[in-house]
Amino acid sequence: MSKLKSNAAAALAEVLQDGMTLAVGGFGLSGIPADLIEAVRDSGVRGLTVVSNNMGVDGKGLGVLIEAGQVRKVIASYVGENKLFAEQYLAGLLEVEFTPQGTLAERLRAGGAGIPAFYTKTGVGTLVAEGKPLAEFDGETYVQERAIRADVALVHAHTADTDGNLIYRYTARNFNPVVATAGLVTIAEAEVIVEPGALDPNHVITPGVYVQHLVQASGRVKDIEQRTVRPREAAPVPA
Repeated sequence: MSKLKSNAAAALAEVLQDGMTLAVGGFGLSGIPADLIEAVRDSGVRGLTVVSNNMGVDGKGLGVLIEAGQVRKVIASYVGENKLFAEQYLAGLLEVEFTPQGTLAERLRAGGAGIPAFYTKTGVGTLVAEGKPLAEFDGETYVQERAIRADVALVHAHTADTDGNLIYRYTARNFNPVVATAGLVTIAEAEVIVEPGALDPNHVITPGVYVQHLVQASGRVKDIEQRTVRPREAAPVPA
């Protein structure tokens, strides 16, 4: 049975509710499920806990959920380029759980693998470890980190088949694979969608068993957080 839905709103309609936890793939604006994020905004759900590496930038990516006042808590590795996110956090309007980047990836991966918790050295002796169990292994102290399991996971893929098998492209892969496995319900948007059997199984990164719904991604312009360029050198004048 095809997992393909007519659009992002239709894919989200039966699963979104106030107060739920969303895990969202992407890194800044790279590899973000932009259509699905905007559909979440348009749905009007509120009190969300959002798990993502960061919250995009003002007015783009997950920043639109911050602007709409739909987010109660963020679990992320850094505030990043989003000024409104930083302002709301510093004003006490938004709860933020900072998690080291590698730890965040492992918490998501562990959630998808059915591992409830793990130990890591990252964060020991810092605010990150406050209130968390510590244990000693081979003479070294480690802090316990709990896995993350989201109510809904949103990811962006480059290519998918209608069975939900996903292939990502270059650095747009980033957090998407671990987010895809961490959701109780996972919804993927893909730029190219093909029929079953068209993908080389060796190239599939997220097996379709993890994906419940699939939508066609719109052909939008892919934004860049900070475009850095240098003046073009003048062409040499022919002799």
